[in-house]
Amino acid sequence: MEGIEHKMVSANGLNIHIAEMGKGPLVLFLHGFPELWYSWRHQIVYMAACGYRAVAPDLRGYGDTTGAPTRDHTKFTVLHVVGDIIALLDAITREDEKVFLVGHDWGAYIAWQLCLFRPERVKALVNLSVAFMPRDPTRKMVETFREIYGDDHYVCRFQEPGEIEAELAKIGTKTVLKKFLSFRDPAPFYFPKGKGFGDSPITLPSWLSEEDLDYYASKFDCNGFTGGVNYYRAVDLHWELTAAWTGAKVNVPAKFIIGDLDLTYHIPGMKEYIHNGGFHKDVPLLQEVVVMEGVAHFINQEKADDISQHIYDFLQKF
Repeated sequence: MEGIEHKMVSANGLNIHIAEMGKGPLVLFLHGFPELWYSWRHQIVYMAACGYRAVAPDLRGYGDTTGAPTRDHTKFTVLHVVGDIIALLDAITREDEKVFLVGHDWGAYIAWQLCLFRPERVKALVNLSVAFMPRDPTRKMVETFREIYGDDHYVCRFQEPGEIEAELAKIGTKTVLKKFLSFRDPAPFYFPKGKGFGDSPITLPSWLSEEDLDYYASKFDCNGFTGGVNYYRAVDLHWELTAAWTGAKVNVPAKFIIGDLDLTYHIPGMKEYIHNGGFHKDVPLLQEVVVMEGVAHFINQEKADDISQHIYDFLQKF
């Protein structure tokens, strides 16, 4: 997109690709799966026009960021990725400069954890689609999903190295991305072994053009899906390594936005956690929760202008 600059930054043993636009206070955007910096294209332009320096990296294992050992999923815990982000901030900010943080999907999960580990680096946080998930000391995450949804749930299907990659390769990169990005069902996402996505046609949503899809596909064609899937494979290791943070609070001013058609909003117990006090207990400085009607998971692209305005309005308080 015109006006967005692309740079490579050496940080934490990686060559991290960032997209950047504007001058002013830094807003760092963290993408999810199966996405790229490109998912924030609308917000980058918007925030730059509002007097901010908008920066969006391709995360470890994604896009034009290189150097991650994708064959070793143990190098994809959130601790690794938070380390990447802190090293990136060290490289592109002034000493002691705090930044604004915005995350979606896995990027939101990473952003919560970054604020848990290093709150002194963040002025304020806006997270989309994935609420803070406090560590349950009695049960690992994959075990939890398997118990609730069974073996065909996508989180469970992603666990065996190489297996899901082979199935996705048979389907084709562009079709896989079209299916994920167009998913609007609040029901769980199942991916039964050997059955693909079925025979029903997949229609692109109005907010995603063929040109957009081609850009995503060009990057995943080069790198495959292993980098992104590795985040799911490392969640239980991350659980093991973060026992010291059981019960810890996120002490950063925060705003949370989710669509009422988002499958994450319909995880059993999630609505109660968000609205009945549990969320605020774990994130004491949570200032706003917004539930957008008729909106699904890829909220920052589906409702780009609304999300940009929400981000701007919140960051203006600081």
